[in-house]
Amino acid sequence: MLNERQLHDKTFHTFISEDEILNAVKKLAIQLEQEYEGKDLLFVAILNGAFMFASDLMKNFTSDVAISFVKVSSYHGIQTTGRVDELIGLNTSLLGKHVVILEDIVDTGITIDKVIALLNSNYPESVEVCTLLYKPEAYLGKHKPKYIGFEIPNKFVVGYGLDYNELGRNLKELYQLKEK
Repeated sequence: MLNERQLHDKTFHTFISEDEILNAVKKLAIQLEQEYEGKDLLFVAILNGAFMFASDLMKNFTSDVAISFVKVSSYHGIQTTGRVDELIGLNTSLLGKHVVILEDIVDTGITIDKVIALLNSNYPESVEVCTLLYKPEAYLGKHKPKYIGFEIPNKFVVGYGLDYNELGRNLKELYQLKEK
């Protein structure tokens, strides 16, 4: 693990190790399995950022669960744009299902509120949010995540699926933007 990474014009330093991430993901899988035992469960993973989180969560999940993907975006560079662009929709019925949205990071809540509205229009039994990272200082949304891996400060992070202008998603650790 490197202490610093250069991505484009920004420098990032190590923030959360791979082991810490994988332990948090395992705990979330156990918590979700206990809570949704015997229920018709569907994970809806938000692309692109949540692909690693969703994959590792599924590997730790031993009960039956289906997964679908939605692609939305509210970021350009390191700033949120304040709007959500839906790019890929759902490919499965939600009627009567317990839906858990898998998100890499919840900061302002703009993206998650849009996704919840989209999902609720399809008549699921319930909708909850499971996120690896949550920034309570930045949160302005209506739907606080129920399942949280880490609460983090309002700093820009990359790695483990999160990117800076398309770079850094492949990193096994999380890195935080280095202050000047």
